[in-house]
Amino acid sequence: MNKILIFFSAALLLSSCYKLDRYPFDKPSSGTFWKTDAQAKMGIMGVYNQLKAENVFGYIYGTDCISDMGLGYDPPGHFAITTGTYTAREALVVNKWQQTYDGVMRSNDAIRNVAASTGITDSIKKLVTGEAKFLRALYYFHLLDYFGGVPLYDESVVLEKDYNNLLKPRSSVAETRAFIINDLNAAIDLLPVKWPQADYGRATRGAAIALRGKTYLYAKDYTNAEKDFRELVTNASTYGYGLNPNYANLFTPTGDKSNEMIFAIQNMGGVGTDYGMPMTWYMGTRSSFGSCWNNVMPSTRLADRYELKDGKPFNWNDFIPGFNESNTVKTETFIATLTADGKTVATYPKYYNELMAMYEQRDPRMAQTLILPYSYYTGWVANAAKQCRFVPATGVNEANGFIRNNRGWYAHLWRKFVAEGNMNGLITNRAHTPINFPIIRYADVLLMLAECDNELGKYDDAVGYINMVRQRASTNLPALNSGPSWLVATTKAEIFKRIDQERAVEFAAEGLRFSDIRRWGTAEALLTGKTEIQLNGALALNRVFGSKDYLWPIPAQEIEINPSLLPNNPGW
Repeated sequence: MNKILIFFSAALLLSSCYKLDRYPFDKPSSGTFWKTDAQAKMGIMGVYNQLKAENVFGYIYGTDCISDMGLGYDPPGHFAITTGTYTAREALVVNKWQQTYDGVMRSNDAIRNVAASTGITDSIKKLVTGEAKFLRALYYFHLLDYFGGVPLYDESVVLEKDYNNLLKPRSSVAETRAFIINDLNAAIDLLPVKWPQADYGRATRGAAIALRGKTYLYAKDYTNAEKDFRELVTNASTYGYGLNPNYANLFTPTGDKSNEMIFAIQNMGGVGTDYGMPMTWYMGTRSSFGSCWNNVMPSTRLADRYELKDGKPFNWNDFIPGFNESNTVKTETFIATLTADGKTVATYPKYYNELMAMYEQRDPRMAQTLILPYSYYTGWVANAAKQCRFVPATGVNEANGFIRNNRGWYAHLWRKFVAEGNMNGLITNRAHTPINFPIIRYADVLLMLAECDNELGKYDDAVGYINMVRQRASTNLPALNSGPSWLVATTKAEIFKRIDQERAVEFAAEGLRFSDIRRWGTAEALLTGKTEIQLNGALALNRVFGSKDYLWPIPAQEIEINPSLLPNNPGW
């Protein structure tokens, strides 16, 4: 996507412009805008921009914290959803609804105004309408995922006239899904397979096919989902898709234009061009650029899921006897002490050498995704790059070259999506990490196709697609069914277990896990009554998840405005 165009259209159009308690007077009207090709291309950028809203996809990586793969705040600041204390007035719930509908309304404005314009050429009308319908489908898909069936508003809505009359009842799940599919069918017909380099990042035909397949998959319509995913895989060279050979490179400015990115939110940084997402702010530490919060951390459960390089499941007791049973042994494995001045390590943990040897034997994605204890990370301290070491100990401080956890927990930390140093000047604001954020990538399509084939009884095909992800050049794990007993996956249950495993570690911090475990119906087993522990075994938090939490409640404020939204979701 043309980043200069994005930036200027953001400045023009994209202050918070759709709230349920006021009309967006700060947005250019159709009487003065949407008159030329240039304005149409600029205006559609405003529809893309809403993807970055914190409660749409701007904080989606934080949803790992309300799954089994993360540890930290639901949104920045508190644990209401994790601990089951949220209500239908919870800010995260209210803002998810409002901000995602903002994206819907922007899409509608674009579709309607482009169609009505006499100054926009037919070729640009076709492209912009395709983009707007893809984006509207994505926003409605997001609403469907979290809230179930929702009121459906299309481009016939004119906010200047209809703002006070948005009082439709909820459509059913099936009706909402059909609306999404119809938009994606239209987008597939209108969008190009590829854009010129100057327009990199705009929605493509392949992105619309992938999202349609995902919509079918979430509906358990495996036959139609398989058709869409197989279209992209069978014709990968036509669409230009493939796995990036270097996993870690995907999450850097140099790798975010990989042909693995089917659709990604475009981010940028630099002086005067802050236009990113706050990954570093919330995932980074006090040692990161801008001195960050690390409100979003990986869980110990995620860290323990990474296999050994020979494909064996990891078990602590195979390396350090008694670790699983004893917090004392956990402490002796991880926790160091510093010298009195806090500048160096005085005493390493008893099992330090065993710990280091164990990390060398793990799935390479572990060290590419997490900052592991006693590893190094290039931080930014006192306005300069500084090599900082992650030493779990009391009294660590970035001024002395250590990584400091803002929460004070002994927990793993994210390397993925977190700025190193100042990214050679690319990051100038911790709230704007200039790394494109994936919504759908080719590895996701491969694993979703594997899931479809597993459900359809095509077990060999399913295993083959899983192996493609496992055997990415930089990962290079042994193929399933390649000999040893621990690699056997021949039944539906065994293959599903492998899909679950690969999706957990491959897409850590990409905002997919909470949706996966809800659509699979495994969330209660993974979350209900579960405790999350720190590296030394100390309690971090207690999770609460019940049957009502598979869907969030329709916000109470919305029901007060529009009682026809009742009944609310089950349990609410």
